[in-house]
Amino acid sequence: MKLSTEIEKYIHAHIDEEPEILQELKRQAHLTVIHPRMVSGHLQGRILKTFMRMIRPRHVLEIGTYLGYSALCIAEGIPENATIDTIEINDELEHKIQHFFSKSAHAHKIQLHIGNAIDIITNIPYDFDLVFIDGNKRHYIDYYNCVFDKIPCGGFIIADNTLWDGHVIEEESITTNAQTKGIVDFNEYISHDPRVEKVILPIRDGLSIIEKIKNS
Repeated sequence: MKLSTEIEKYIHAHIDEEPEILQELKRQAHLTVIHPRMVSGHLQGRILKTFMRMIRPRHVLEIGTYLGYSALCIAEGIPENATIDTIEINDELEHKIQHFFSKSAHAHKIQLHIGNAIDIITNIPYDFDLVFIDGNKRHYIDYYNCVFDKIPCGGFIIADNTLWDGHVIEEESITTNAQTKGIVDFNEYISHDPRVEKVILPIRDGLSIIEKIKNS
């Protein structure tokens, strides 16, 4: 979902400035990786930080680190004694991720895991107050079910890309693209889950805010 260039410039001019480390990360993404658009970006990054300040989670899980932009925003917003575990399946990105994490004043809050998210989550011995899902779109339902019992009532799941650039309402994309189908199936699944309350924000590529209200 795209804002007009003028509106986007206006928003960026009237919100908190993007930290230098994130500006550098974004520049490097455009120079060195195939899909730089996967970086969360200025607006969504400030929103994630604000959500962390509002919710004040002690333990956060992120599924899908990519280059670490959103993890850095989350780490910036969580309390000083809080932590974020972030999982990236692509081991070729590990060096780039660690480079930016090491330059952050919030590096001590961040634990990077490389590998399959489901396997890693199963072996993490503690629960999470908030989970940010931004991994492979085909597996969103699997991620959701994997983390659900590790979140207390009153905890949150935030899912990124849930409008998928508008493709969720395009029949051809739904039937021919596995990523689109994964997002559509996830949105339907969440909409019928009585254990949660949910809303989709039409920000960037769609951001779903899901609160767990009961266990079953």
